[in-house]
Amino acid sequence: MSDARSGTSAPTVLRMILGRRLQEMRLGAGASLEDAAKALRVTTLTIRRLEKAEVALKPLYAEKLLDTFGADRQEIEEFADLAEQANKPGWWHSYRDAVPSWFTAYVSLESGAKTLRTYEPQYVTGLLQTPAYAHAVLRGGLPHGSEEELERRVQLRLHRQKLLEGEDAPTLWVVMEEAVLHRVVGGAPVMREQLERLLDVSELAHVSIDIVPFAAGAHFGACAPFTYFRFEEPELPDVVYSELLSASVYLDQRADVVSHLEAHSRMALMTSSEDSRALLNRMRKEYS
Repeated sequence: MSDARSGTSAPTVLRMILGRRLQEMRLGAGASLEDAAKALRVTTLTIRRLEKAEVALKPLYAEKLLDTFGADRQEIEEFADLAEQANKPGWWHSYRDAVPSWFTAYVSLESGAKTLRTYEPQYVTGLLQTPAYAHAVLRGGLPHGSEEELERRVQLRLHRQKLLEGEDAPTLWVVMEEAVLHRVVGGAPVMREQLERLLDVSELAHVSIDIVPFAAGAHFGACAPFTYFRFEEPELPDVVYSELLSASVYLDQRADVVSHLEAHSRMALMTSSEDSRALLNRMRKEYS
Protein backbone atom coordinates (compact mmCIF):
# COMPACT_ATOMS: atom_id res chain seq x y z
CA MET A 1 0.00 0.00 0.00
CA SER A 2 1.08 3.58 -0.46
CA ASP A 3 2.78 6.00 1.90
CA ALA A 4 0.35 7.19 4.53
CA ARG A 5 1.24 10.81 3.91
CA SER A 6 0.09 10.77 0.31
CA GLY A 7 -2.80 13.08 1.13
CA THR A 8 -5.46 11.03 -0.67
CA SER A 9 -8.86 10.62 0.95
CA ALA A 10 -9.22 7.55 3.12
CA PRO A 11 -11.37 4.74 1.73
CA THR A 12 -13.98 3.15 3.94
CA VAL A 13 -13.60 -0.57 4.55
CA LEU A 14 -16.71 -1.17 2.41
CA ARG A 15 -15.07 0.65 -0.49
CA MET A 16 -12.02 -1.55 -0.12
CA ILE A 17 -14.19 -4.67 -0.18
CA LEU A 18 -15.99 -3.53 -3.34
CA GLY A 19 -12.68 -2.79 -5.01
CA ARG A 20 -11.50 -6.32 -4.30
CA ARG A 21 -14.77 -7.82 -5.52
CA LEU A 22 -14.62 -5.74 -8.67
CA GLN A 23 -11.16 -7.11 -9.43
CA GLU A 24 -12.29 -10.68 -8.76
CA MET A 25 -15.29 -10.27 -11.05
CA ARG A 26 -13.15 -8.81 -13.82
CA LEU A 27 -10.67 -11.67 -13.60
CA GLY A 28 -13.47 -14.23 -13.35
CA ALA A 29 -14.97 -12.87 -16.56
CA GLY A 30 -11.62 -13.07 -18.29
CA ALA A 31 -11.61 -9.31 -18.87
CA SER A 32 -8.41 -7.30 -18.99
CA LEU A 33 -7.78 -3.87 -17.53
CA GLU A 34 -7.99 -2.58 -21.07
CA ASP A 35 -11.45 -4.15 -21.52
CA ALA A 36 -12.73 -2.52 -18.34
CA ALA A 37 -11.18 0.83 -19.26
CA LYS A 38 -12.79 0.73 -22.69
CA ALA A 39 -16.22 0.08 -21.16
CA LEU A 40 -15.95 3.23 -19.05
CA ARG A 41 -13.91 5.24 -21.56
CA VAL A 42 -11.19 5.83 -18.98
CA THR A 43 -7.56 4.81 -18.63
CA THR A 44 -6.35 1.51 -17.22
CA LEU A 45 -4.84 3.52 -14.35
CA THR A 46 -8.36 4.57 -13.34
CA ILE A 47 -9.48 0.94 -13.26
CA ARG A 48 -6.47 0.01 -11.10
CA ARG A 49 -7.31 2.84 -8.70
CA LEU A 50 -10.95 1.74 -8.52
CA GLU A 51 -9.92 -1.82 -7.68
CA LYS A 52 -7.51 -0.58 -5.01
CA ALA A 53 -10.17 1.74 -3.54
CA GLU A 54 -7.92 4.74 -4.13
CA VAL A 55 -10.87 6.58 -5.70
CA ALA A 56 -14.60 6.33 -5.13
CA LEU A 57 -16.57 3.87 -7.25
CA LYS A 58 -19.55 5.67 -8.74
CA PRO A 59 -22.74 3.57 -8.91
CA LEU A 60 -22.97 4.21 -12.67
CA TYR A 61 -19.42 2.95 -13.13
CA ALA A 62 -20.26 -0.12 -11.07
CA GLU A 63 -23.33 -0.86 -13.19
CA LYS A 64 -21.42 -0.49 -16.46
CA LEU A 65 -18.51 -2.65 -15.34
CA LEU A 66 -20.65 -5.45 -13.93
CA ASP A 67 -22.72 -5.46 -17.09
CA THR A 68 -19.48 -5.81 -19.06
CA PHE A 69 -18.45 -8.72 -16.82
CA GLY A 70 -21.74 -10.52 -17.47
CA ALA A 71 -23.40 -10.08 -14.06
CA ASP A 72 -27.18 -10.42 -13.79
CA ARG A 73 -29.49 -7.47 -13.11
CA GLN A 74 -30.03 -8.21 -9.41
CA GLU A 75 -26.31 -8.49 -8.74
CA ILE A 76 -25.69 -5.26 -10.61
CA GLU A 77 -28.31 -3.36 -8.63
CA GLU A 78 -27.08 -4.71 -5.28
CA PHE A 79 -23.47 -3.83 -6.12
CA ALA A 80 -24.47 -0.31 -7.21
CA ASP A 81 -26.38 0.20 -3.95
CA LEU A 82 -23.31 -0.86 -1.97
CA ALA A 83 -21.15 1.49 -4.02
CA GLU A 84 -23.45 4.36 -3.08
CA GLN A 85 -23.19 3.41 0.61
CA ALA A 86 -19.40 3.12 0.38
CA ASN A 87 -19.13 6.67 -0.90
CA LYS A 88 -20.73 8.11 2.22
CA PRO A 89 -18.08 9.70 4.47
CA GLY A 90 -17.09 7.87 7.64
CA TRP A 91 -17.90 9.33 11.06
CA TRP A 92 -14.38 10.78 11.22
CA HIS A 93 -15.23 13.13 8.34
CA SER A 94 -16.71 15.55 10.88
CA TYR A 95 -13.24 15.77 12.45
CA ARG A 96 -11.46 16.59 9.18
CA ASP A 97 -10.34 19.89 10.69
CA ALA A 98 -8.56 18.03 13.48
CA VAL A 99 -6.98 15.03 11.78
CA PRO A 100 -4.22 15.01 9.15
CA SER A 101 -5.41 13.63 5.82
CA TRP A 102 -2.84 10.83 5.97
CA PHE A 103 -4.24 9.59 9.31
CA THR A 104 -7.84 9.21 8.13
CA ALA A 105 -6.86 5.93 6.47
CA TYR A 106 -5.78 4.64 9.89
CA VAL A 107 -9.09 5.60 11.49
CA SER A 108 -10.97 3.89 8.66
CA LEU A 109 -9.03 0.64 9.09
CA GLU A 110 -9.36 0.82 12.87
CA SER A 111 -13.13 1.29 12.61
CA GLY A 112 -13.55 -1.78 10.40
CA ALA A 113 -11.06 -4.20 11.96
CA LYS A 114 -12.07 -7.31 13.88
CA THR A 115 -8.66 -7.74 15.51
CA LEU A 116 -6.06 -5.11 16.43
CA ARG A 117 -2.61 -5.87 17.74
CA THR A 118 -0.43 -2.92 18.61
CA TYR A 119 3.08 -2.28 19.89
CA GLU A 120 3.88 0.96 21.72
CA PRO A 121 7.40 1.71 22.99
CA GLN A 122 6.78 5.33 24.10
CA TYR A 123 3.16 6.10 25.02
CA VAL A 124 -0.09 4.40 25.98
CA THR A 125 -1.93 3.50 22.78
CA GLY A 126 -4.56 6.06 21.76
CA LEU A 127 -7.52 3.70 22.21
CA LEU A 128 -6.73 3.42 25.93
CA GLN A 129 -5.72 6.97 26.81
CA THR A 130 -7.58 9.05 29.37
CA PRO A 131 -8.64 12.57 28.32
CA ALA A 132 -5.93 14.21 30.47
CA TYR A 133 -3.20 11.87 29.20
CA ALA A 134 -4.34 12.36 25.58
CA HIS A 135 -4.29 16.13 26.07
CA ALA A 136 -0.73 16.04 27.40
CA VAL A 137 0.53 13.73 24.63
CA LEU A 138 -1.07 15.78 21.88
CA ARG A 139 0.17 19.03 23.39
CA GLY A 140 3.70 17.62 23.27
CA GLY A 141 3.35 16.92 19.57
CA LEU A 142 1.55 20.18 18.82
CA PRO A 143 3.45 22.80 20.87
CA HIS A 144 2.26 25.78 18.82
CA GLY A 145 -1.32 24.67 18.21
CA SER A 146 -4.29 26.53 19.64
CA GLU A 147 -6.21 25.13 22.58
CA GLU A 148 -9.25 24.76 20.31
CA GLU A 149 -7.30 22.67 17.81
CA LEU A 150 -5.86 20.57 20.60
CA GLU A 151 -9.29 19.93 22.11
CA ARG A 152 -10.67 18.80 18.73
CA ARG A 153 -7.88 16.23 18.46
CA VAL A 154 -8.55 15.00 21.98
CA GLN A 155 -12.25 14.62 21.14
CA LEU A 156 -11.38 12.64 18.02
CA ARG A 157 -9.22 10.29 20.09
CA LEU A 158 -12.01 9.80 22.62
CA HIS A 159 -14.52 9.16 19.84
CA ARG A 160 -12.25 6.44 18.48
CA GLN A 161 -12.40 4.71 21.86
CA LYS A 162 -16.13 4.01 21.38
CA LEU A 163 -14.89 1.22 19.14
CA LEU A 164 -14.21 -0.88 22.25
CA GLU A 165 -17.81 -0.60 23.50
CA GLY A 166 -20.67 -2.92 22.66
CA GLU A 167 -21.07 -6.56 21.69
CA ASP A 168 -19.32 -6.16 18.33
CA ALA A 169 -16.16 -4.64 19.80
CA PRO A 170 -12.96 -5.90 18.18
CA THR A 171 -10.24 -7.79 20.01
CA LEU A 172 -7.45 -5.46 21.12
CA TRP A 173 -4.05 -6.84 22.13
CA VAL A 174 -1.57 -4.21 23.29
CA VAL A 175 2.11 -4.78 23.94
CA MET A 176 3.92 -1.86 25.60
CA GLU A 177 7.41 -1.30 26.88
CA GLU A 178 7.82 -0.66 30.60
CA ALA A 179 9.31 2.70 29.61
CA VAL A 180 5.76 3.87 28.83
CA LEU A 181 4.89 3.63 32.53
CA HIS A 182 7.95 5.64 33.59
CA ARG A 183 7.51 8.45 31.06
CA VAL A 184 5.69 11.07 33.14
CA VAL A 185 3.06 12.53 30.83
CA GLY A 186 1.03 15.40 32.32
CA GLY A 187 2.26 14.89 35.87
CA ALA A 188 1.80 12.28 38.59
CA PRO A 189 -2.02 12.61 38.98
CA VAL A 190 -2.48 12.15 35.22
CA MET A 191 -0.24 9.10 35.24
CA ARG A 192 -2.05 7.54 38.18
CA GLU A 193 -5.41 8.01 36.48
CA GLN A 194 -4.00 6.54 33.26
CA LEU A 195 -2.63 3.45 34.99
CA GLU A 196 -5.96 2.93 36.73
CA ARG A 197 -7.60 3.08 33.32
CA LEU A 198 -5.24 0.40 32.00
CA LEU A 199 -5.98 -1.82 34.99
CA ASP A 200 -9.72 -1.43 34.41
CA VAL A 201 -9.71 -2.19 30.69
CA SER A 202 -7.33 -5.13 31.12
CA GLU A 203 -10.20 -6.92 32.83
CA LEU A 204 -12.33 -6.76 29.68
CA ALA A 205 -12.59 -10.05 27.83
CA HIS A 206 -11.67 -8.50 24.48
CA VAL A 207 -8.69 -6.44 25.70
CA SER A 208 -5.23 -7.77 26.57
CA ILE A 209 -2.35 -5.66 27.86
CA ASP A 210 1.20 -7.02 28.06
CA ILE A 211 4.08 -4.92 29.32
CA VAL A 212 7.62 -5.91 28.35
CA PRO A 213 9.75 -5.30 31.47
CA PHE A 214 13.13 -3.60 31.46
CA ALA A 215 14.57 -6.93 32.60
CA ALA A 216 13.82 -8.36 29.15
CA GLY A 217 16.80 -6.41 27.83
CA ALA A 218 17.38 -6.13 24.10
CA HIS A 219 14.75 -8.04 22.18
CA PHE A 220 13.55 -8.96 18.72
CA GLY A 221 10.65 -6.55 18.51
CA ALA A 222 12.15 -3.31 19.85
CA CYS A 223 11.32 -0.95 17.02
CA ALA A 224 8.96 1.79 15.94
CA PRO A 225 5.32 1.60 17.07
CA PHE A 226 2.99 -0.36 14.82
CA THR A 227 -0.59 -1.62 14.61
CA TYR A 228 -1.82 -4.77 12.91
CA PHE A 229 -5.36 -4.93 11.52
CA ARG A 230 -7.29 -8.08 10.65
CA PHE A 231 -10.76 -7.92 9.11
CA GLU A 232 -13.72 -10.25 9.21
CA GLU A 233 -14.24 -9.89 5.46
CA PRO A 234 -12.15 -12.42 3.50
CA GLU A 235 -11.73 -9.92 0.65
CA LEU A 236 -9.46 -7.74 2.75
CA PRO A 237 -5.81 -8.56 3.48
CA ASP A 238 -4.23 -8.08 6.89
CA VAL A 239 -2.63 -4.65 7.14
CA VAL A 240 0.16 -3.24 9.31
CA TYR A 241 0.54 0.46 10.01
CA SER A 242 3.95 1.68 11.13
CA GLU A 243 4.86 5.21 12.12
CA LEU A 244 8.31 6.78 11.94
CA LEU A 245 9.57 10.29 12.68
CA SER A 246 8.98 11.62 9.18
CA ALA A 247 6.79 9.00 7.51
CA SER A 248 3.92 6.60 8.07
CA VAL A 249 3.30 3.54 5.95
CA TYR A 250 0.65 0.88 5.45
CA LEU A 251 1.95 -2.59 4.65
CA ASP A 252 -0.10 -5.45 3.24
CA GLN A 253 2.56 -7.68 1.70
CA ARG A 254 2.49 -11.04 3.47
CA ALA A 255 6.19 -11.03 4.40
CA ASP A 256 5.89 -7.62 6.06
CA VAL A 257 2.72 -8.53 7.94
CA VAL A 258 4.13 -11.86 9.16
CA SER A 259 7.34 -10.26 10.44
CA HIS A 260 5.38 -7.76 12.51
CA LEU A 261 3.07 -10.44 13.87
CA GLU A 262 6.07 -12.54 14.84
CA ALA A 263 7.62 -9.59 16.64
CA HIS A 264 4.38 -8.90 18.52
CA SER A 265 4.02 -12.54 19.58
CA ARG A 266 7.63 -12.81 20.74
CA MET A 267 7.34 -9.68 22.84
CA ALA A 268 4.13 -10.90 24.45
CA LEU A 269 5.93 -14.08 25.52
CA MET A 270 8.40 -11.99 27.54
CA THR A 271 5.74 -11.27 30.15
CA SER A 272 2.30 -12.41 31.33
CA SER A 273 -1.02 -10.81 32.13
CA GLU A 274 -0.40 -11.35 35.85
CA ASP A 275 3.09 -9.81 35.77
CA SER A 276 1.81 -6.91 33.68
CA ARG A 277 -0.99 -6.15 36.13
CA ALA A 278 1.45 -6.38 39.05
CA LEU A 279 3.74 -3.87 37.31
CA LEU A 280 0.81 -1.53 36.65
CA ASN A 281 -0.23 -1.69 40.30
CA ARG A 282 3.30 -1.04 41.52
CA MET A 283 3.74 1.96 39.25
CA ARG A 284 0.30 3.33 40.20
CA LYS A 285 1.41 3.43 43.82
CA GLU A 286 4.56 5.31 42.86
CA TYR A 287 2.41 8.08 41.37
CA SER A 288 0.33 8.45 44.55
